[in-house]
Amino acid sequence: MGANEDLQAAARLFDDAADELERAARHCRTAATHMRGGEVPRGAAHAWAALGHLEVAGERLRDQARMHARKSNP
Repeated sequence: MGANEDLQAAARLFDDAADELERAARHCRTAATHMRGGEVPRGAAHAWAALGHLEVAGERLRDQARMHARKSNP
């Protein structure tokens, strides 16, 4: 990959991570709404979904960190 392709790939990973974090935030807000309404199973389901999105975001960031590690000079 050329330098520009590497930068584009890194940007895509950051965009993907940001998208996942936004999804996680929406699930957290929905979980809070359900918990306030006493709907614990629904709230818990959204909390788990939020955690899943956080995990995916973390994977994208770790992918970019590994990409950076391969290219950096010690």
